[in-house]
Amino acid sequence: MKRSVFSSVARIVRRLGLTVVLLLAGPLMAAVSGQANVSRNWAEASRESAGIAPDPAVVREPVVQIYGARAFGWRGAFAVHTWISVKRQNASHFSTYEVIGWRFWGGRSPLVRRDGQPDRRWFGSLPEIYVDLRGPEVEAVIDKIESEIRNYPYKDAYKTWPGPNSNTFTATIARAVPELRLDLPPTAVGKDYLGVTTLAAKSPSGTGVQVSALGLLSVMAGIEEGLEVSVLGLAFGVDPLDLAIKLPGIGRIGVVDPPQRRLPQ
Repeated sequence: MKRSVFSSVARIVRRLGLTVVLLLAGPLMAAVSGQANVSRNWAEASRESAGIAPDPAVVREPVVQIYGARAFGWRGAFAVHTWISVKRQNASHFSTYEVIGWRFWGGRSPLVRRDGQPDRRWFGSLPEIYVDLRGPEVEAVIDKIESEIRNYPYKDAYKTWPGPNSNTFTATIARAVPELRLDLPPTAVGKDYLGVTTLAAKSPSGTGVQVSALGLLSVMAGIEEGLEVSVLGLAFGVDPLDLAIKLPGIGRIGVVDPPQRRLPQ
């Protein structure tokens, strides 16, 4: 009897150990390979433009762009930081909305708006663009985005993990603005946080559904996202539409880049 109990416990320990290895292998590879620079000094890290965003003096039409870049320090081995930028018709600058943890820890609201370059490096990390919408119809999309930002339920709350954090913010706004069709990467840790009382919602792209328990265990299926399973905020998945797989820490590996869309005119 004792031997049987011991064997059962040993099997459970082995399985838990294998699960931990699978979850942490990707973040470890991201750190070792330099994909995430975990030793970066924030005071010396670049915040310069990456040259991705259009010049407002040249591009007069409305624009919505959503970016992400590796989070600062050790968090970058696991996650990206995301933000939303908008430019209205004939505007002279972009306005960027994001959630920043150290503002919350300093006693301020973590939700901030800044005007200027939307594609600045996130303390040295080069940003990647997830959405680029342009055209006359985008003005109405900006109205919806800014309305949802005003109603964002976690203006005065922040948790690095499992949320609400910067990726919770971006995903929440995207769910309410399906025109974005935002396909966040698996490294957007916090995107699966739906709140304490909500167990199911649209996927961030608005093209599917997800079930999530506090962002700790989540299953998501959508046209844009494909199938994704998240354990403790670390996501595995497949995306048949873009011929890609999704891995914790590493991100999205595919042969087809997600499209940068214009709304129908």
